[in-house]
Amino acid sequence: MKQLAVPEGPRRIVCLTEEPTEILYLLGESDRIVGISAYTERPPEAKLSKPIVSAFVGGSVQKIKALKPDLIIGFSDVQAMLAGKLIKANLPVLIFNQRSVQEILDVIMAIGCLVQRQAEATALVATYIKRIQSMRLRNTQLKQRPKVYFEEWNDPMITGIQWVSELIEIAGGEDVFASQSMGQASKDRFVSVEDVRAAEPDIMLASWCGKPFDRDETLRRFKGLSIPALEGDRIYEVPSSIILQPGPASLTAGLDFLEKIMKEAFAD
Repeated sequence: MKQLAVPEGPRRIVCLTEEPTEILYLLGESDRIVGISAYTERPPEAKLSKPIVSAFVGGSVQKIKALKPDLIIGFSDVQAMLAGKLIKANLPVLIFNQRSVQEILDVIMAIGCLVQRQAEATALVATYIKRIQSMRLRNTQLKQRPKVYFEEWNDPMITGIQWVSELIEIAGGEDVFASQSMGQASKDRFVSVEDVRAAEPDIMLASWCGKPFDRDETLRRFKGLSIPALEGDRIYEVPSSIILQPGPASLTAGLDFLEKIMKEAFAD
């Protein structure tokens, strides 16, 4: 039997999504990462030094296994099939399923604990909480909160997930489909053209997961309808890398992007 030792946490981590990669870099533990997702944008240096082993839904089990990981971190039920294949290959897999801002903070802490960086993770989370509270406080002073429709997909139409809805509120807006955002599955967040018309959003935000926003298609879809966002030409694309990644990016660049749009909505 080998000599037993106090665990130091996983030393060879494969990240199937961007957020664990960004978290590990922020915690000063990038050396533990041995593989990343093709959709990783933050930090930019990750793509320059780490091998790409997966997309979002799929990935190469062979490539991942060759890296000899002692932990693979993924996100949500969408990666369930890939996670199952990796588990069948006798690899250690951890899937998070964060849906809210609080759960994003929870995941940062969990990853910090995994790599023996509890203090650094606590400090990082405290920083995010402080900036969120500060933004929420200053936006309570707004005379008018714009009503916002966030579109995550166009066919079928899917409105924003819970953390997106919460970030819209923090940034000074009002998500017109806040109740649907609580749905765990994407089908729970289906909406229709008529639903959007009836909600009368002042702003339309789009971040289509996996493909560029098509403004012309959107205008055709809502053609002839009286919707304040269209009449005021307040239709914006939000980069998916800063809003659909449930990690630090959404709490920083994504939140700042949203606040800027909210402030501009009624600037005239």
